[in-house]
Amino acid sequence: MTSFEADCGSARVQPSPNHGERADGRRPDMILLHYTGMPTALGALDWLCRAESQVSSHYFVHENGEVVQLVPEVRRAWHAGKSSWHGETDINSLSIGIEIANAGHPGGLPEYPKEQIAAVIELCRDCVKRWSIAPERVLGHSDVAPIRKVDPGEKFPWAELHRAGIGHWVEPATITGGRFFQQGDAGQPVEALQSMLSLYGYGTEITGQFSEKTAGDVEAFQRHFRPERVDGIADFSTIDTLHRLLSALPRYS
Repeated sequence: MTSFEADCGSARVQPSPNHGERADGRRPDMILLHYTGMPTALGALDWLCRAESQVSSHYFVHENGEVVQLVPEVRRAWHAGKSSWHGETDINSLSIGIEIANAGHPGGLPEYPKEQIAAVIELCRDCVKRWSIAPERVLGHSDVAPIRKVDPGEKFPWAELHRAGIGHWVEPATITGGRFFQQGDAGQPVEALQSMLSLYGYGTEITGQFSEKTAGDVEAFQRHFRPERVDGIADFSTIDTLHRLLSALPRYS
């Protein structure tokens, strides 16, 4: 594919060769947000457009808000890798991938510029409207690949997106003292926590044992929904925030 017409009118097209068919005729019903994690935007964009990289995304958003489309939305871009959500593992076939130019954790977690976030919001609005994507299906790479991935990072302004009508969010509970659960704990309360994470969509195994995997899932949850402290420990703030998010979902309300 040498070129194509942009799905989003504000986007400039720069085709990537890295894409394929969506499995089983699936339509995208999820938006997955990433940071590039590379020193420069131009270097990241170049890599996404090289055949040897074997990676791509549908969109790329520069720091100044310029939007580039690399892969048509009807095609399967290669951005999620090994991942899962609600038991489904071919996240690439379900999602629209948006790479946001930001050096991320390797570069010291720089802030996302206002112009860039405004562009991400408008792009997400466009995709949500075109594909009828539910708010709770706007996720970060770290949500679908805990431990393995940490982007778009704890500085990504999910609350700002929610105020603009994008994504699922509740105000995080205040961090206080009290009982908490951490790696090595076991019992019914741990099983209840694992069940809640699984109900929300995380690939958490319900064993009653607070394993390294459970700690990674808790950390991924915190990174998105309680970013003030990301430590993998299930304190009251984490559990209460998760409970209120579940209660706010249409299928549980």
